[in-house]
Amino acid sequence: MSATDTLRATLPTTPSSGIRMLARFGFAAKGIVYGLMGLLALLAATGQQNGQTADKQKAVHTLQELPGGPVLLGLIAFGLLGYIVWRLVQAFRDTEDKGHGAKGIARRVGYAGSGLLYASLAWYAAQLAMHNPTDNNGNARQTLTGKVLGWPGGEWIIMLVGLITIGVGVYQIYRAYSGTFHKHVKSSDIPTGQQNKVYRLGQVGYTARGIVLGITGYFFVQAGLQSRATAIGDTEQAFDLLASMGPVVLGIVALGLIAYGLYMLVQAKYPVLKKV
Repeated sequence: MSATDTLRATLPTTPSSGIRMLARFGFAAKGIVYGLMGLLALLAATGQQNGQTADKQKAVHTLQELPGGPVLLGLIAFGLLGYIVWRLVQAFRDTEDKGHGAKGIARRVGYAGSGLLYASLAWYAAQLAMHNPTDNNGNARQTLTGKVLGWPGGEWIIMLVGLITIGVGVYQIYRAYSGTFHKHVKSSDIPTGQQNKVYRLGQVGYTARGIVLGITGYFFVQAGLQSRATAIGDTEQAFDLLASMGPVVLGIVALGLIAYGLYMLVQAKYPVLKKV
């Protein structure tokens, strides 16, 4: 077999195989980001790095200091782009058979929104890979919030965003302990003897993610109630709040996020991708 034939054999041959590849890269990139974020929070909980926690951007930034950092960052950016593409495919192709009713449309919009939330992180990782970072995500969030608060009924809009975020967090915890998540694991190609371990890993991970999202939503609600953009908080501020409850609390949630990252890596290896 020639070198050209070998290269062709390794590349996706159909649109569906290309989408599957992008989805798997996306799950892996997401897993690495959450794993790093949880690891940094765990180090903070144990008194390392001066107790400083990190959000997604700062977690990605740590890759820059590793050997081959730009390459790793480029792969993360590509992976997150793949995750965005997969979420949009889920939304527009209706791969999960949610239908065209109000509930189904809402779920499909949620898939698209879930992917697009990672667009800024993908762009940030790409900028770091090219040694041109612009770490202003927190300021941009406060600036946008300040503009919305200046609109008629802006406080209600910000509070609604907060309530939706809290709702998403609650859903993460519900998904962890309802039967749907267990069915998802069992329908994958994960070896039968490992499925229960992966299921428990995912349960812990979704629970921790739900807690962090709930706290983040709470910050939005407070920003609306106080009509104060600086009350907005992200994952890092959520960790700081957990740290104020004690290092054990922060450590438990940090381990949960590491578990979520590991679950995403398992999902990258054994994805359940319908209609592609």
